[in-house]
Amino acid sequence: MAILKPFRALRPKDALAESVLAAPYDVMNRAEAKAMAGERAHSFLRVTRAEIELPEDVDAYDARVYEKARENLRGFVRDGVFLRDEKPNFYIYRQTMDGRTQTGVVGCASIDAYASGGIKRHELTRVDKEEDRIRHFDACDANTEPVFLTYRADARIDGWTDDWTRAHPPAYDFVSADGVGHALWPVDDGDAVADLVRAFAGVASLYIADGHHRSASAYRVGLRRRDAHPGFDGTEAFNFFMAVAFPDRDLRIFDYNRVVKDLAGLSADGFLAEVEKRFAIERRGASACAPREKHCFGMFLAGAWYALRAREGIVPAGNVIGALDVSILQDSLLRPVLGVEEPRTDKRIDFVGGIRGLAELERRVHTDMAVAFSLCPVSVGELLAVADGGLIMPPKSTWFEPKLGSGLFVHTLS
Repeated sequence: MAILKPFRALRPKDALAESVLAAPYDVMNRAEAKAMAGERAHSFLRVTRAEIELPEDVDAYDARVYEKARENLRGFVRDGVFLRDEKPNFYIYRQTMDGRTQTGVVGCASIDAYASGGIKRHELTRVDKEEDRIRHFDACDANTEPVFLTYRADARIDGWTDDWTRAHPPAYDFVSADGVGHALWPVDDGDAVADLVRAFAGVASLYIADGHHRSASAYRVGLRRRDAHPGFDGTEAFNFFMAVAFPDRDLRIFDYNRVVKDLAGLSADGFLAEVEKRFAIERRGASACAPREKHCFGMFLAGAWYALRAREGIVPAGNVIGALDVSILQDSLLRPVLGVEEPRTDKRIDFVGGIRGLAELERRVHTDMAVAFSLCPVSVGELLAVADGGLIMPPKSTWFEPKLGSGLFVHTLS
């Protein structure tokens, strides 16, 4: 059973929410983070990417970065930029992008549910990225950003959130510079909070959609706090981490495309001949190819687009992971033809989120890459099936949009 519980959030003053809001810490590099924060004194990037306030020669993982993050968060609280709610609440968070909305419940999930599989995962994590957020959460004494969870849509929760948002005005309601709408409703009625706790108690599993490193780091910080407090009873804040849980039907997964630096010594014609052994090829010329069905791919090579369709026998039967398009491309083309053995570490391959469009694939091939591949997005159903099977998705399989805003709510650990 996966349980979501209310918490007393630190939140920006209503009038300051828009100026605080930032993109998640891991979707930009240092220079981009500094540019995004710009002159905005209250940008939450000054907490999540505090290196932007330090000299360029200070490494992003230097102890001074985490100290600065703590200092800036405490400063926001001291100066009244952030206020703490008086009692534990849930929060309904709605995002709108391109006319689509996703409505989630903000609460705290148990590190025990994470450990026991009540909160299911589908990705591996990297030790260095885990350690970064462990040090960050520990220094700030807070989960500064939420984990993006999903669950199989539940009519009771749907009805509950619909009723609350119709009956109450949002505390925040604005459109950020990237065109995404953000609205937040605190659920501050005790009976309503109890009802929502009961509703989530009936949800069999929560699934991590995005934020595997944040959840792993929050779990390990919780374990460290338990070691430091051997008399803990399980109700302490460090036993939980902040999350937003969305029904699966609200989510949109974009394609996660690939670009490769060279053709592994093959000429363009030689490469096409190898590809044709495994895929039926149709030349599209200048017409960009965005696949609309599974086991089909677009390929941009030497200034031209091609449509690829996996030949019979390429798709393995009865293999959930092997039948994913990211696996088919890796196992039937990237590895055997281009020699990309381990996409997590091979410097010859890069990954381009579908939100950037196919023009970005063309640009990369015209500048620093030799070939690009466009894929069909993984479906939410495929993601849940992988997690239910206790399996791991191939690297860079899913790209969710919109990303959760950062800075609209914070969960402190003590």
